[in-house]
Amino acid sequence: MSPALVFLILYVVMSLITGDFYAMPITVALMVASAWAVALYRGRPLKERINEFSRAAGHDNILFMIWIFTLAGSFAALAKGIGAIDATVDLTLRLFPSTFILPGIFVAACFISMSIGTSVGTVVALVPLVVELAGGTGSGDVALFVATVMGGAFFGDNLSFISDTTIAATRSQGCQMADKFRANIRIVVPAALITLAVYIALGSNIDIPAPDLTATPDYLLVIPYLLIIALALAGINVTVVLALGIVAASVIGLTHTEIGLLQQFRLMGDGIDSMGQLIIITLLAAGMLGLIKSMGGITFMLQRLTRHISGSRGARACIAMLVGTVNLCTANNTVAIITVGSVSRDISQRFGIPPRATASLLDTCSCIVQCLIPYGAQALLATGLAGISPEAPWPYLFYPWALAFCVAIAIIFSRNTKKLH
Repeated sequence: MSPALVFLILYVVMSLITGDFYAMPITVALMVASAWAVALYRGRPLKERINEFSRAAGHDNILFMIWIFTLAGSFAALAKGIGAIDATVDLTLRLFPSTFILPGIFVAACFISMSIGTSVGTVVALVPLVVELAGGTGSGDVALFVATVMGGAFFGDNLSFISDTTIAATRSQGCQMADKFRANIRIVVPAALITLAVYIALGSNIDIPAPDLTATPDYLLVIPYLLIIALALAGINVTVVLALGIVAASVIGLTHTEIGLLQQFRLMGDGIDSMGQLIIITLLAAGMLGLIKSMGGITFMLQRLTRHISGSRGARACIAMLVGTVNLCTANNTVAIITVGSVSRDISQRFGIPPRATASLLDTCSCIVQCLIPYGAQALLATGLAGISPEAPWPYLFYPWALAFCVAIAIIFSRNTKKLH
């Protein structure tokens, strides 16, 4: 487990000591931790250790995420270059007063993510828009808007019937999705309402420049962006969604702007280049975490956390800590659920915890951690598209903290039963 500790000490502790999260680049922290993981993996030649690191970094899930990053960077840069995002922002500001923009973004993100079942797709669809909506008021405001999207994205990821986390949680516990949904909604909705109240209060203090009502932007430029959202809501694969968005933006750019094809290619190239750091972070984190798993770090942690449980409340808390800690080490909520699913089911059966409650805990707690970690795919993609540091949204992530509070209350007030067998 020490490579993860090395990363956390270098990145989080050093940043807290200096009071500046830009002081220690996350890429350097991950590079040092990855080197330590390779050195720690004893009993094999150096070449084999590096190959094992590379296999984990080159896993098909990781490469699929990188293709999404590449397409997302290309689309975002092209849409901005032809004026599609500016036109969408102008239309939004004409329709809604600025005080309702922030809670509106949260509700929209909740709706979209619940409809499409993926937090990554929601981030891709909304972050480029909200960055422009921030109105260039500074990185703090941009981070706040990005955090609002992330919170709503994980609301839907947690509740949606087509989310991979929901499928993994219910299958691992052998319960129906509808039962898990009913158990989940009692925890999630109060957290969402608390978060919405916070964003309503914050929205009253946000001053977004009013649009120039004398100008008449070409609202046909909005089509690529609306197409992205519509296709995402239709449940189409995110890579297809982004590819069609790029085609639409290119066609409309050629027919309704003075931006030629070669200039469009340059814009897309710049967008892909802007994802470079994000891709490096993803590869380093995946390789390091893969070595931790190969060395038995995850198994060791599971054994330690399940040793001392006295009642069902302790069992529920243990399940929450299990999936949260594994998610912290794997940076993937679906993988975390699959990893601890069988252990959690065994704990639940021994203490008489209903399968729907365990499935709800697994899904909810993994989403909490995944939303909070700055090296998770969603945080990296959102901040990469926004052009801000991965930890910048952290102070504004009110939803996962509200959700953690609601989970704690649910565990405390659950019926405490003794071990059954």
